[in-house]
Formats: sequence, structure tokens, C-alpha cells
Amino acid sequence: MSHVAGRSTLHSDMLKQQSMGMSVPQFHLCRNQNKTSLAVLSLLYYNNSPRMCIRTSNESSNDCHRLQESLLSSASGYRNYRGVLNWCVVMLVLSNARLFLENLLKYGILVDPIQVVSLFIKDPYNMPAACLVIVSNVFIVAALYTERRLSVGCFSERVGLLVHSINLSVTLCFPVTIVLMLKSITPVGGASALGVYTVLFLKLYSYKDVNKWCREMSHAKARSLARSLSCSSIPRSRESGQDYQVSYPGNVTLRDLYYFVFAPTLCYELNFPRSPRIRMSFLLRRLFEMLFFTQLLVGLTQQWMIPIIQSSMKPLEDMDLPMMMERLLRLAVPNHLLWLIFFYWFFHSSLNFIAELLQFGDREFYRDWWNSETITYFWQNWNIPVHKWCLRHFYKPLLKSGVSKWLGQSAVFLASAFFHEYLVSVPLKMLRPWAFMGMMAQLPLAWFVARFLRGNYGNAAVWLSLIIGQPIAVLMYVHDYYVLHYREGSAGGGPE
Repeated sequence: MSHVAGRSTLHSDMLKQQSMGMSVPQFHLCRNQNKTSLAVLSLLYYNNSPRMCIRTSNESSNDCHRLQESLLSSASGYRNYRGVLNWCVVMLVLSNARLFLENLLKYGILVDPIQVVSLFIKDPYNMPAACLVIVSNVFIVAALYTERRLSVGCFSERVGLLVHSINLSVTLCFPVTIVLMLKSITPVGGASALGVYTVLFLKLYSYKDVNKWCREMSHAKARSLARSLSCSSIPRSRESGQDYQVSYPGNVTLRDLYYFVFAPTLCYELNFPRSPRIRMSFLLRRLFEMLFFTQLLVGLTQQWMIPIIQSSMKPLEDMDLPMMMERLLRLAVPNHLLWLIFFYWFFHSSLNFIAELLQFGDREFYRDWWNSETITYFWQNWNIPVHKWCLRHFYKPLLKSGVSKWLGQSAVFLASAFFHEYLVSVPLKMLRPWAFMGMMAQLPLAWFVARFLRGNYGNAAVWLSLIIGQPIAVLMYVHDYYVLHYREGSAGGGPE
């Protein structure tokens, strides 16, 4: 009788819960069920009832707790921090807005677009920097003439190498002589002209090398070189916009060389990848960006950078270390912001504008350098045209000649340090080693970061070197330039 009473009690409880809208487990009771099975059945039922706090696998309950980690714990696996990134952007905008307002209240409006012209020319009827750029055509024609003589056999390889070497040497030395001799050329104008000549030197060097490789292939077909892709005679499909394929020596023409001179690359090829058409909307967007960011660079320099630099001269002269550090940190933010804007203006807007205009297909001017976890990765990815040139025409030939990788990398940094100093010291007309030393310091820094720092720590070290390293060089050059031209000039009766 006891088991019958238990069955009736269990059945009544199930009916009561079902009438209240609760989920009730379905059990099928057999007549011949014994007391043991009834006890087990009752236990299963009451375990599934809301009156119990025991969690089961069959439960679809409203329990509010489970085994889990906090979101900010590394074990949680949570990776979506988009809101935190937005917060950082908002805080960055607000903090810089305060600095901008403070700057306006302290100095007023210093932006003067007309003043920019005086940075390039002192006299509108005397523009030596522009004339210097025009004269560079002489070296282009000289390189073309040399290659034509080599292609028809009038020059031997030795004579051709000698003529090219003289032409390349004069390409680097001639503008230096003019900039140092002419007082009418401004530092900005001189730097612009030297930048054009530096790019031209790298292009003509590549032009010389590739044509030499093509002559070697024509004389020795059996030689299999990886660099032979530069002289490939396999036709490209029309999908890339290439209707025909040029082969050596059909490439040795004035039109071909000048296309390469204006193309946004430093590495010559007989057949560049070409885009099928010019996209006017893309071209106009890049043009608008170029104009906008040019004005932004000028405005931020005049309004933000120059007052900080001017206020930094006295602490530098007095060797007041705490004040020097404070000025350095104040200069770091606007300097870095200007560097980022310049990167976008040059490597994205300007080079894409030129590439679209010339239908140049290879638009890889930079890679994800902002994710760099080593100094080496940064230098390999932030300036792809220069990196490709160094790899193709400098680093790999050194390795092929038997130089070790470490010495090859050191030689690349040495060449880069030379050109950095070339582009800074000559226009300022003062020989200071700060740019050279800054580039050579990248070698031990690259070793240290690669050896001891990994992941986010390495990326932070790269960013820190960019944010702090550049303002140090800027302050050193500005201080020396100020002492040389203004303090001495004031002692003699006025600035130069």
C-alpha cells in the first residue's frame, strides 16, 4: 500500500506543476514497478523540480551562475576591445583639443599660407632649386645614351660601367656643390632638390643593373637567375592592362626611361604591371587628400611645432636637463603626428595619385609597419620602394659576393645613414652627425628588441623609438642651426 500512496503523491505533484505552467519530466510507470524503482523515479523527479538547487544535464533552468572567467582575464579568450579603442580615440581627441585651445590662447593664430612660399624661394625671379631639378634631365639623357651604346656594342662592359659610375657620382655630387655655393637657395628648397637627385640616383642605378642583366641573359641563355623576371619575355594577360611585352634592347628608349623616372618605384623593369584604366573618382580623392594634408602639415608646423622649438632653445643652451626633457616630451606629440600625416600624404595619397595617373599597377608602397614587433620589421615594411631597391640592388649582391647576413644588414643601415645625413646636413649647410648616428643606432636597438622583447613589448619599443627618437634629432639640428645662423647673426647685427 505504501508504494501505491507514493505513486499517487508523485502523480498529484506532477499534475499541480503542469497546471502552473512548469515543465514536468515525463515518466512511464509500470504496474509491476517495485519499491526500488519507485524510489529512483521519485529522486529523479524531485531533482528536476524547481524546489531543488541541484543542476542536472537535462535541465533547462533559469540558474544565473556558471563556471567562467572575467573578461579581462587572459584565460577568458575575449578579444573584442573595440569600445576601448574608441575610448582611446575620444580621450586622444579631447586631450589634443585642450592643447590646441591652450596654444591658441597663448600664441594666437600663427598660420600663414603665404609664408610657405618663402620656405622654397627667397626671390620669385630667382629659383635655384627649381633650376637644379630641371638640370637633372642631363643625367637621365646621359644614362640613356650610355645604354644605347652598350646595346649596340659600341661600348664594352668595362667602358659602360665607367661612364655609368661617373654619371651616378656626378648625380650625387653636383647638387651638393650648388646648394653649398648658392646663398639664395633655402633649406627647404635645397632638401627638395636633393631628394629629387637621390631618387634619380637610385632609379638610374637600377636602370643600369637591369639592362646589364638583360645583356647577360642574351649572351648566356643557360644562366638561370631569379632576377631574370625583370627581363621576362613571357607575355602578360590583357587583364593586367598589358597589351604587349617589351624585350631588350627595345626598352632602351626615351619614352621608356622617362616613364620609369616618373613612376612611383625605384626598381626598373622592362614591363611594369599596368592598370586597365584611370579611375577619375580615385584620382580626385587622392588629389583632394594631397591638397588637404599639405595645408594641415603647414598649419600644424606653424601653429604647434615652431613655438615649442623656439621655447626649447634656452633650456638647450643652459643645459637645463629637466626643462630639456619637458620640451622634448612636448615636442614628441606634434612631431609624431606630423610624421604620421606626412606618411599618409606621401606613401598613400601622393604615390597612389602618380600611380593612377600613369596606370602603374603595383600599389604596394607600404605594409603593416604599425604592427612591427622588431626594428628590422619596421624598416622592411614602412617604405617598400626603398626596401625593394636595397634588397634587389644592394643586399642580395652583397650576399652573393660572400658577405654574411649581419654585415649585409649593417651595410644597408650604413648606406641609409649616409643618405639621411645627405638630405639633412647639406640643405642646412652644416655638417652634423645626428641623422647618421640616429640611423646607425638602429643596429644595436634592433638587436636588443629582437633578443629581449617580444609581441606587444616589442611593438611598444618600436613606437617609443619613433615617438622619442625623431624629436631628439629635430632639437639637435634646430639648436645647431639656430646657434649658427641666428645667434651669431644677432651678434653681428642681425640674422642671416
